[in-house]
Amino acid sequence: MPFGPAWLTAIALVISLCSGCSRVQPVVQANAKVDPPSVPQSAGREGPPAKRQVRSTGTIQAVRAFTVQVPQITGPSTPGGNGRTTLVKLVPSGTLVSKDDMIAEFDRTAQLDAALDAKAKYEDLGHQVREKEAKNSSDSAKRSSEIGQAEADLSKAELQLQKGPVLAEIERLKNQEKADNARARLASLRKSDASRKRAEQASLEILKLQMDRQKVALDRAQMNAETLVLKAPLAGMVALENLWRGGSMGNAQEGDQLFPGQPLLKIFDPGAMEVRTMIGEPDTVALRPGTLATVHLDAYPDAVFKARFESASPVATAALGSPIKNFTARFRLETTDPRLLPDLSAAVIVYGDAK
Repeated sequence: MPFGPAWLTAIALVISLCSGCSRVQPVVQANAKVDPPSVPQSAGREGPPAKRQVRSTGTIQAVRAFTVQVPQITGPSTPGGNGRTTLVKLVPSGTLVSKDDMIAEFDRTAQLDAALDAKAKYEDLGHQVREKEAKNSSDSAKRSSEIGQAEADLSKAELQLQKGPVLAEIERLKNQEKADNARARLASLRKSDASRKRAEQASLEILKLQMDRQKVALDRAQMNAETLVLKAPLAGMVALENLWRGGSMGNAQEGDQLFPGQPLLKIFDPGAMEVRTMIGEPDTVALRPGTLATVHLDAYPDAVFKARFESASPVATAALGSPIKNFTARFRLETTDPRLLPDLSAAVIVYGDAK
């Protein structure tokens, strides 16, 4: 028989009651202990902190190094008037030298000749000064003797004047004339002696000034001659600098004429080397005192050295028109090796804690 709306409503109610009875809701009492859901152990355990690597490129440098330049001499220039000096001796590149060893020498002929001439003139002026002093002393003694004789004549004339009352008038006048002449002569001798002393002293001072001037020229020539011999300021290895010669760049050679101030060679201590590199501003967080780094030489791919962070510049710089700023950092190499030479390019890997 057909089902009406009432039957459909009853059937739907029975179905809903049956589905509700099939669900059993758990009852949880108060203060009851509920176990948390199980979590895999690996989900809550952290491993060791990751290492941050900063890669950069730099150059090998010596911690202690000194650049030797072509010396500058004082006084008149060398013959030719171009100011250049001729190199006559030069140690080869890679030579190990000790402190104060001769490393280069320039032509000293002109300076040695000037020193000999200056020495001869200085010694001649010295003889002239001593001769002038002896002559002045002799002339002064002679004038002193004449002054003493004039004083004696004046005393004698004055003594004769004291006999005036007992002598005739003509004798008294003669004695008076002798006394006046003796007095005038004594005054003239004293005045002449003072003037001659000043003139002789002035002549002697002129000779002494000429002698001092010649002594300066002698010292200058000797100093220039010593300056043209270059000695090692420290113990280390010699590395010749490249300079412009003959239309190309190359090392200086014996016979070259060089201008004063040109870099000739560099002496560095191979026992203390470092790497100078540029570190980006965001990567400076990896730089800490004692931070380790690995250095790879581009010229020797199999050469790997350990280094430790030494210092960094306090101010970041950027290239013209570039928004990226970099810091200059120095890493000290912990080992020595004959392959570690200045100006070699190297790759630096810095190991720091990741942030």
